[in-house]
Amino acid sequence: MTTRLITPTKSAYSYPLLIKQMLSTPLIYSPDQEIIYRDISRYDYKTFGKRVGQLASMLRDQGVKPGDTVAVMDWDSNRYLECFFAVPMMGAVLHTINIRLTAEQLIYTINHAEDHVILVNEDFVPLLESVKDRFETVRKVILLTDKKAAPVGPLGFSGEYEALMEKASPEYEFPDFDENTMATTFYTTGTTGLPKGVFFSHRQIVLHTYGVMSGLCAYASQANVTSADVYMPMTPMFHVHAWGMPYLMTLLGARQVYPGRYEPEMLLKLIVGEKVTFSHCVPTIMNMLVTSPSIKSLDLRGWKVIIGGSALSKGLCREALKNGINLYTGYGMSETCPILSLANIKPHMLEWGEDEQVEIRCKTGLPVPYVQLEIVDLYGNPVAHDGQTAGEVVTRAPWLTQGYVKDGQKSEELWADGWLHTGDIGVIDQEGYLKITDRLKDVIKTGGEWLSSLEIEDIISQHEAVSEVAVVGIADEKWGERPLAMVVLKTSYRDKVSAADIQEFCMTFVERGLLPKYGVPTKIVFNNEIPKTSVGKISKKDIRADYK
Repeated sequence: MTTRLITPTKSAYSYPLLIKQMLSTPLIYSPDQEIIYRDISRYDYKTFGKRVGQLASMLRDQGVKPGDTVAVMDWDSNRYLECFFAVPMMGAVLHTINIRLTAEQLIYTINHAEDHVILVNEDFVPLLESVKDRFETVRKVILLTDKKAAPVGPLGFSGEYEALMEKASPEYEFPDFDENTMATTFYTTGTTGLPKGVFFSHRQIVLHTYGVMSGLCAYASQANVTSADVYMPMTPMFHVHAWGMPYLMTLLGARQVYPGRYEPEMLLKLIVGEKVTFSHCVPTIMNMLVTSPSIKSLDLRGWKVIIGGSALSKGLCREALKNGINLYTGYGMSETCPILSLANIKPHMLEWGEDEQVEIRCKTGLPVPYVQLEIVDLYGNPVAHDGQTAGEVVTRAPWLTQGYVKDGQKSEELWADGWLHTGDIGVIDQEGYLKITDRLKDVIKTGGEWLSSLEIEDIISQHEAVSEVAVVGIADEKWGERPLAMVVLKTSYRDKVSAADIQEFCMTFVERGLLPKYGVPTKIVFNNEIPKTSVGKISKKDIRADYK
């Protein structure tokens, strides 16, 4: 195939897609809009722009050069947002460290990413101190604190963030460079082995921002987002750039609220006091909020929330809607920057009743612009988009990680046949909605059939007594595997609901043809909480380990 390439004029400017370009627009459109941190600080975008310059100057003064890696261990804060911009804009790489890693995982990621400078919140200093003698590349450590504390301790701090910022110049000339320059890196916590590092370029982060803007802002649906929204993340900023939303909301020049450590009372106080209208979180956080006694006295109408990280159950969705929360699903993973799809309700569905809309809100959604989603069989062949034929979800988009850091074999497995393999099982219906039915590793194989653990969870979640539920397959001599359900009951129902009650409830779905009889869990375990991963997802491997 012959195409005609454009020959640029010798003097033409190529305009690389760099993160710094996203900061210029809000400084023109919304210079006086606020960025708020907890009940501790607030300043406008003009100040934010100056502080980004100060941070770059401060890091340069600490010896950071283009290509160096700067790591951050902090709660969600204005400081973190400043790092999202300043570090990659100066040509360095931002490593967002998972603050819930074990000491062994932490030192592995620090050394594997070749961190040069670490900015650490005082809450995580003991964890960092426990591995300091094993640093291989770290040259400087800078303290982050909400107090006016002096930086003392065995880490040998180079200084405290705000004190160093005060001495740094806001004048910093951010250079142009290749848009494919690495901007960020972070590590996934898999079910086995050491964490795997992913990385994203300036180009990928810019394109992800515009793709998500199109999906969130441009289409008539139940939950459009605009520059008039007030944004507060409830997904840790170390987790896939807080789903990329801080970049988008900064580009829009929206009012932003950063809550620090996640505490139900503080979150609700900020939501109401700062009139937050847009957030995102995992189901665990939303469940924590809707079960908080404080929520009953609050008016949360107008609050749009995207659920990701784990499946949104119909039970949780209805509970949120009952409290006025406009809840729906987003889908992605660490390797995809992360957003691939959003459960936008199409215009002709907006007049549907609640039950029909809940079905759509809990689906994994429609691909945002520039994303290709496909379902393939065991041989890599696409299957019908009929809402019934399941297979592995594979994807292509301009912002997907191109591989794992220093791991060629795993990178090739991720990108087999030129498609990124998600490891999720799903279906696509005739309207184009993706629905994840399970993880490949979580499918329950019983009597030669596959059972979706997510579908069983969804059914049990609709019981009025159930607060949370997780379903796994456990070994069975006759059938291979049988489903086990771990259930957390709402406080008012504890000691009033039995395993037989849950099984009887499941049987009503069997009678309606919505669940095969062998899908009714053989074993129901009641627990006060369900094991979670470091990012708040249900940890099914821990449940399986306890009930082999």
